[in-house]
Amino acid sequence: MGIAEAIVQGVLLGGLYAIFAAGLSLVFGVMRLVNIAHGDFIVLAAYIALMVVSLTGLHPFASLLIVVPLMALIGYGLQRFVLERTLGEDLLPPILVTFGCAVIIQNALSALFSTDAQRLSAGSIETDSLQVAGLSIGVLPLLTFAIAVAIIAALEFVFFRSRIGRAFRATSDDPETAQIVGVSTKHVFGLAMALSFGVMAIAAVLLAARSSFDPFSGPARLIYGFEAVIIGGLGNLWGTLAGGIVLGIAQTLGAQISPSFQILAGHLVFFVVLALKPRGLFPRMD
Repeated sequence: MGIAEAIVQGVLLGGLYAIFAAGLSLVFGVMRLVNIAHGDFIVLAAYIALMVVSLTGLHPFASLLIVVPLMALIGYGLQRFVLERTLGEDLLPPILVTFGCAVIIQNALSALFSTDAQRLSAGSIETDSLQVAGLSIGVLPLLTFAIAVAIIAALEFVFFRSRIGRAFRATSDDPETAQIVGVSTKHVFGLAMALSFGVMAIAAVLLAARSSFDPFSGPARLIYGFEAVIIGGLGNLWGTLAGGIVLGIAQTLGAQISPSFQILAGHLVFFVVLALKPRGLFPRMD
């Protein structure tokens, strides 16, 4: 693989990381909540998709019609009945609760499905490729990147152009004033978490179609999503996409040096950005 092809593959890989990060960025932007179990919920959604496909015979992408609403309901319920009780000035309680969720999910999935790696078969799209300017571009990575752009654009529209988006922003800026004018902050927070979980479901199916997963794959997904959010800039959804692309390119170029350097290269870029620009490359201007 040449440098040009490595960069293209890195850009496309960055699309997947951006989808990992989009829900994380949304929840932090609305509630200032860091969901430590974010990656584990992605893996949970992947296992739900696996069960749906096994029981119904649906194509993995068609299974999203079931998995997305189901994950959204899980997210809404988790927020309303568990995480809502932990919100406040202290950021530690929700971190501890979501850490507990991560441990429970990992052990429950291990007990139910064993530790064997699983994968969703998406058919020929997994290996199909296009030849563009002498470069071989996989159809599935290209589709993943297009979905990432569509998700970010949709979230931007919801956040800045819709009624519920105005409620998100008002509740994020001043929850007490929002309540005074009749906004149910608990419901708004629940909707934000539901939206985040719906995005997680899409990330899960794309992940499961591209690579294998097991009950303990969640922490790595969390790290990649977190790094994409920080590199791009907290609160900036398009910045999250840019952060995912930077991370993806760093990893594919690192793999050009040595396969063992691939993951480390991404972490090193994250460290450099964090050291030089702690608010990220494109922080949201308040």
